[in-house]
Amino acid sequence: MLGSGKGSNFVAIADAIAAGALSAEIAIVVSDVETAGILDQARQRGLRAEYHSPGRFRSKLDEESEPRLIARLREVRAEWVVLAGFMRILKGEFLRHYEHRVVNIHPALLPAFPGLEAWKQALDYGVKVTGCTVHLVDQGIDTGPIVAQEAVAV
Repeated sequence: MLGSGKGSNFVAIADAIAAGALSAEIAIVVSDVETAGILDQARQRGLRAEYHSPGRFRSKLDEESEPRLIARLREVRAEWVVLAGFMRILKGEFLRHYEHRVVNIHPALLPAFPGLEAWKQALDYGVKVTGCTVHLVDQGIDTGPIVAQEAVAV
């Protein structure tokens, strides 16, 4: 599981696994932010939690960071990658290695409001209903096949 923030999506997933509502195992939690709450949340649950330096780019992993992350995920035998608030774009070799096995949680009803601050985009637009989308990650920005969506009144 990859995340950049406090870890609220991670907590929901970890709790669902612990309750038996979701059949999965979290092999590792990785963050591109050294002080991210998701790492603390994972450690509190006794899970492997590691900081991974993203390199020199603000919005994506650089050409040295990406292969290191792939290698680390291979070491722990991660079969799927869940993006739970991970704020970097994954492309190229990463998506080729985990083709059709990277899942993203997006805070809007895609295809509406892709990209950053989707919740703010929705509120600024004045929608009466927004929601959450779980989708597979492809080479676009929030364009992959939708797995599930849930609408929520604003």
